[in-house]
Amino acid sequence: MMHLFLNGLAASAGGGLTYLRNVIPHLAARTDVRTTVTVSPQLRQELGNAAGVSLVELQSRAGATWRSYQEQKLLPGLIRESRADVLISAGNFALRNSPVPQVLLSRNSLYTSADFFRDLRARHEYRIWLDTRAKGVLARRSIHWADCTVAPSQAFADELQQWSGQKVVAIHHGFDHDTFFRDHTPLPAKIQHELDSAEGSFRVLFVSHYNYYRNFETLLRAIPLLQERLGKRPVKLFLTCKLRSEDNPGRYRAEAAAALVNRLGIGDKVVQLGMVPYGLLHHLYRACDMYVTAAYAESFAHPLVEAMASGLPVVASGLPVHHEICGAAAHYFQRFSSESLAEEVAQLACSGERARSLAEQGLQRSKDFSWSRHVQQLLELVTSLKEGSRRGRLRGAR
Repeated sequence: MMHLFLNGLAASAGGGLTYLRNVIPHLAARTDVRTTVTVSPQLRQELGNAAGVSLVELQSRAGATWRSYQEQKLLPGLIRESRADVLISAGNFALRNSPVPQVLLSRNSLYTSADFFRDLRARHEYRIWLDTRAKGVLARRSIHWADCTVAPSQAFADELQQWSGQKVVAIHHGFDHDTFFRDHTPLPAKIQHELDSAEGSFRVLFVSHYNYYRNFETLLRAIPLLQERLGKRPVKLFLTCKLRSEDNPGRYRAEAAAALVNRLGIGDKVVQLGMVPYGLLHHLYRACDMYVTAAYAESFAHPLVEAMASGLPVVASGLPVHHEICGAAAHYFQRFSSESLAEEVAQLACSGERARSLAEQGLQRSKDFSWSRHVQQLLELVTSLKEGSRRGRLRGAR
């Protein structure tokens, strides 16, 4: 039986948390694998207990730099003590001297995004600019320290490979239809009331906490343009966040976006729902008419798959990653053009047949993503590393 050591300390929100939620149950279901996972105390209760998976709590200090320092100091000893065969580092940063073969899962597209650095300079966010540059240095070195680096899409793997000069393997993240739609608990009354109040409106959804790289401002500027195109039919944009800095993870300041809403006079069209429990998101998707993302940096984009599986037509910024994930099951627009975004959404909103066709293609496309397949491909890669390490030790012993 193979023993994996999965470092999940970096998972706190977004894609990292989604990854652990979905991968751990599939690892637990395997009879040929035993897994040790390091997690923060905050996630220990949420992830629960599963046979074949041992969760090790580590109280990590805030910030990626301190967390990485702690990992370099503590993890080698824990890995040796666990007698694991392979380390999977799931937080963009690798151990410099791993005692076992190491797979690095790299999924942060900000380190390679010129758009993100331009955006930070325009916002005068110099501290975040410097911090991201420093983390990027460590992330690039990590690709060299790891025995193999895995990206969640081919587009991002190509980007990382060009950036680092090292080979990067693409293994798509997955989607589990039964798990995603399993929870039939109703939405909280307040959220359901907001949806009911928008009956008859054209309901557009965007699932994300507030940050800069999801390009909220382009989306917000498109709303009055879309309203002009749709005439008397009201437009409602539903956000799964609130445009207040204290209500979002990270150091992104949302006040400028809130001021933009007021300046555009669209306060009655932008519904700030706040955080929606992950297990209930499927209710929200199915209550809306279209899913839209204006993100200018992305490595996979789980909500796109969730939206397609929920039967929503999708309009997305024209990133290579978005084209890879959705293919022909989405319409695309120039990522900083509110006019282009509004035009694509309006075309679909005014053509029920085209919107239905796109939704049907999306349902089929969502079936191409599987967490079970992701875990199987990851384990095949891990097995090859383990066998290669064993053969190397045997040659060295001769």
